[in-house]
Amino acid sequence: MHDDRNLVEARLKRVLDERVRPAVYPESVPLDVAVWNAPGEPVPVEEGLAAEPEPIEVGARWGAPWGTSWFRVTGTVPEEWAGKTVEAILDLGFDENMPGFQCEGLVYRPDGTPVKGLNPRNQWVRIGAPVEGGEEVRLHIEAASNPVILDYHPFVPTPLGDKDTAGSEPQYTLARMDLAVLDETVWNLVLDLEVLGELMAELPVESPRRWDILRAVDRVLDAIDLQDVNGTAPAARSRLTEVLSAPAVPSAHRVSAVGHAHIDSAWLWPLRETVRKVARTTSNMTALLEDEPDFVFAMSQAQQWAWVRDHRPEVWARVKKAVADGRFVPAGGMWVESDTNMPGSEAMARQFVHGKRFFLDEFGVENDEAWLPDTFGFAAGLPQIIKAAGAKYLLTQKISWSQTNKFPHHTFRWEGIDGTRIFTHFPPVDTYNCSMKGSEIAHAARNFKDKGVARHSLAPTGWGDGGGGTTREMVAKAARLRDLEGSATVEWETPHAFFEKAEAENPHPPVWVGELYLELHRATLTSQAKTKQGNRRSEHLLREAELWAATAAVRTGFPYPYDDLDRIWKTVLLHQFHDILPGSSIAWVHREARATYDRVAAELNGIVDAAQRALAGEGDTPLVFNSAPHPRSGVRAGAAATVVAEGRTGLAPRPDGGHVLDNGLLRVEIDARGLVVSAYDLTADRETIAPGTAGNLLQLHPDFPNMWDAWDVDAFYRNTVTDLTDADEVTPGDDGVSVRIVRSFGSSRITQVLTLPPGERRLEVDTEVDWHETEKFLKLAFPLDVHAERYASDTQFGHFHRPTHTNTSWEAAKFEACNHRFVHLEEPGWGVAVVNDSTYGHDVTRTVRTDGDEGTTTTVRVSLLRAPRFPDPETDQGVHRFRHALVPGAGIGDAVREGWRINLPERRVTGAGEVAPLVSVDRDAVVITAVKLADDGSGDVVVRFHEAHGGRARATLTAGFPVAGVAVTDLLERPLAGEEAAAEADGDRIAVRLRPFQLMTLRLKRA
Repeated sequence: MHDDRNLVEARLKRVLDERVRPAVYPESVPLDVAVWNAPGEPVPVEEGLAAEPEPIEVGARWGAPWGTSWFRVTGTVPEEWAGKTVEAILDLGFDENMPGFQCEGLVYRPDGTPVKGLNPRNQWVRIGAPVEGGEEVRLHIEAASNPVILDYHPFVPTPLGDKDTAGSEPQYTLARMDLAVLDETVWNLVLDLEVLGELMAELPVESPRRWDILRAVDRVLDAIDLQDVNGTAPAARSRLTEVLSAPAVPSAHRVSAVGHAHIDSAWLWPLRETVRKVARTTSNMTALLEDEPDFVFAMSQAQQWAWVRDHRPEVWARVKKAVADGRFVPAGGMWVESDTNMPGSEAMARQFVHGKRFFLDEFGVENDEAWLPDTFGFAAGLPQIIKAAGAKYLLTQKISWSQTNKFPHHTFRWEGIDGTRIFTHFPPVDTYNCSMKGSEIAHAARNFKDKGVARHSLAPTGWGDGGGGTTREMVAKAARLRDLEGSATVEWETPHAFFEKAEAENPHPPVWVGELYLELHRATLTSQAKTKQGNRRSEHLLREAELWAATAAVRTGFPYPYDDLDRIWKTVLLHQFHDILPGSSIAWVHREARATYDRVAAELNGIVDAAQRALAGEGDTPLVFNSAPHPRSGVRAGAAATVVAEGRTGLAPRPDGGHVLDNGLLRVEIDARGLVVSAYDLTADRETIAPGTAGNLLQLHPDFPNMWDAWDVDAFYRNTVTDLTDADEVTPGDDGVSVRIVRSFGSSRITQVLTLPPGERRLEVDTEVDWHETEKFLKLAFPLDVHAERYASDTQFGHFHRPTHTNTSWEAAKFEACNHRFVHLEEPGWGVAVVNDSTYGHDVTRTVRTDGDEGTTTTVRVSLLRAPRFPDPETDQGVHRFRHALVPGAGIGDAVREGWRINLPERRVTGAGEVAPLVSVDRDAVVITAVKLADDGSGDVVVRFHEAHGGRARATLTAGFPVAGVAVTDLLERPLAGEEAAAEADGDRIAVRLRPFQLMTLRLKRA
């Protein structure tokens, strides 16, 4: 037989595009349209409905950037349409190729009842099925004219990312506004032909099944009268019965489809717009659930559920009913789909506490999975946090974006720093916006790396962001793929049902140990410095507020601010969303974030001040409050006492220019360039700075990645570097015992103050940058005379080791990585830490010297600032202040302690006398991360702590109040069955044993 495959396939495409799809709506009449443009921000629904609109014609321009237009559409169903299915086709000017990134609408009835959302692939509203004819139609559309930020030519700087700079030019052209007859037979014929055509294209050319489909399609096309598609569609469909009913082979891959709409809580739109995006999507999905009995939809991010509850009560009622029916599924158990690299220990724990508690309180539902399809890599401390929250599974997809190395598994157990293992799945469909295309389903089956031991994978199905979620077409395609020869099988399932099946069929999957590093988006550790500083400051202020409020509540009856702390935590957690904290949102988002963090700081400082004053009492004794988890300056952790200054630091001129700082423990030489050429540990008799190099070296790189400007830094940035060695000033500081350095470069200026505190082996580096560069990357380098094959980075509830070498492509790809409060490297018996108060990105490299001693130089570089122009053209312009410290002779315990110290400054209050700690621990290796009152208002004291040095620890916690009972709990403060022996109480003393990096939560009942 002659090969006519290309001929038939080309015929199918043209007939579908030009004849069959247009016949889905064979008859239509125009609707009358009027519009009212809301001034300023969005108005309440009742105001939009009551406004008096003015007529507007199809083809007219509408919608200033970030504006809201209320359209009223009216019309009458023709009498001759009686008995037919009629829909309104409402096209606001959509580009169907860009679902999720443009204008959107939510349709209301005149009484304010929401109907469904309008999106590029979802433009219909059902009027009747069937209609009687003569019905009056009146609908209102709340239309958001969100500008297109990420266009066909992406990453172009634009002023559209902030309403203050976006202008007022209309963005969209009003397109079709009609009443139309829906021919459901033709609609089904389109889906039949799409499914078969897409499947056929994925099958091997030599496959008999491909040719069976080809011949069937050819016969169908013969049966379609191109001048009477609607009349011949039933006969044409009948010719597909046999080819569509052939069952899948028993070994076919099995896809669990989960209805899904990944909605970024802020990104190329502000937070206020996400509230409306969620309302549109949930309106769509509750309506689709009513129409499609097999369909299941899952939505994560408790914050988004709360927005629906608080802002759209009519939609919330429908959501609650669908949840009760088991069809609309709360997923993930986190407050938002946060970044997981940068949030601190407690913040990461509270993501689950607040997320899971919301779903429990609202629905009685407890999630057993973490759902993070789009997060930019995963810190190695996360598995035990997931487990401690009462969950056991993780889903993500983003690792498939890695540039260099392809991850070797799709289903595996992920082992964290403490040994906890979490059953993890990466959907091989490689998208969290699956649309049920044949190419996607075939890719999932081909790509699945666990063939032979497993057969199940998950496909999150639906358009995200402003795309409106799953469409009826996706559901129809899934029905045809449920059991179809040549394809993987598809079945709608909840995430829980999928994970149970996947774990049952693959109980011993491979294990991946350590972080799940995304080989992409590395610059999100640095972009938008003020957002990151706001997060770090808020996390530590929350620690202080809880600690001192709890202490004051127990000691003085101080009113513990339960509601305020709950609200503030949720605000901070929201801003850890994976496009806010990473710095990859538009200017509007980060402008608001800066203001929010300032309000949070003011409120938390107020709580701390009030609690400390209650504890200090009346008096004029100067007290120092120590919020850190270690003693310092003679003050116990969590206590307040009088401090007597001891020791002194000398400042002397350096013979060759510059200055020398010396406090008897450390001697630091700063040359005439303001660079640290020596940091000599006098106790260990050893130099810190590698010979021939200098520390405190600011380095400037060009920074123009190939794409994803705010997200990415590409490895070639290192090819060019400018060392900022010219100094305007190198002078003694105002206090006479520090050194002040001023540098100018480009359009920017840097002022640094280097201080050596008395009695401490710590060189403090205070850096202020007035930054006005573009597409540049600023680093602060410390070349160290240390031979180390690995180094430690602070992470949640412990630290994680990374190699300093690049033996493999996996190691080479980690050229920019995350740390929290410290980076530490050491030789046996002696190490160095670099600690910080607000930076996350860094790199560590090593070279072997060839100038005589052949020693190893290991260079730690802190990432300070970037200047990408997309999506915020003014990213990081302005004044920034960073605090770092170089700690020679530091063991890992010193690194832990100094990291906490720099983030929790001492507070000074006058009062009556000393304040004893509410809870103390007798081992430095055991770090208390939270002291608070139980969330249930019982007055119980909750203490969370972990082993921080990477070894086993026995410790005794001592309560500063009478204890009536002790329980080991999960993160939600619920007692853990079988863990009673983990904490042995003897009065107010509790003995615990911890494995390396183990976290533990104790609930202490007050006598």
